[in-house]
Order: sequence, then structure tokens, then C-alpha cells
Amino acid sequence: MSFESNKPFQDFAHFPRGLRRCGEFTVAQATLLETAGKAMLALYTEQREPSCEEEQRFIDEVRQGVATHSTHAKVWLKYLKAIGPKRVHRLCSPMSSSNTEDDYEPVEDSAE
Repeated sequence: MSFESNKPFQDFAHFPRGLRRCGEFTVAQATLLETAGKAMLALYTEQREPSCEEEQRFIDEVRQGVATHSTHAKVWLKYLKAIGPKRVHRLCSPMSSSNTEDDYEPVEDSAE
């Protein structure tokens, strides 16, 4: 049997309320992560060798970053995206770094 693990997968560091209640995954995806997540993590970090063709396909698709056939790879890539760095969109733009000394001309006081 592929993706066997003896313990359920939990990531309380990134999902303190649990995988099912975080809002990132569907119930089916969270169930798949909980049941096979330890095995997927071991395969991803190369702590375990693939034992079947399905696990090898998982490794290949995760390395390519595109999951086409493996549901395990789709869920794992979604998990990696969820725990990855968040992009921040700002509405303001930074000031230009051009030299502003050329734009400034002092005005001489002619009232002396």
C-alpha cells in the first residue's frame, strides 16, 4: 500500500486550529493530508525512498511543481503554497530615487 504512515499528520505551527479548520483545504484534502501527510513529508524531504510507482510519480510531480495525475501531489503542492511566504501587495509606491538636488533652486531674498 502506498503512502502508509502510522501517525496522523498535523502542522500546528502553521495551522494552530488544525488542517480541517484552517479554511485552506477541503474536507477531502485535509483528510488526505492527515492520513498520508507523514509519508508525503518523508518522501518530499528524501527521508524515505518511494515504494511504488504512485509514490515515484508523487516525487516527480512535486519536483516539477505541476501535479497532473497524482492527487497526493496536488494536495501537497497546495499545502506547500499555504505554508510558504505570503505576498504583500501595497497600494503605495516608493518614492523615486532620483536626485532631487537638481530640482531645487534657492530663491534669493531681494528685500535687503
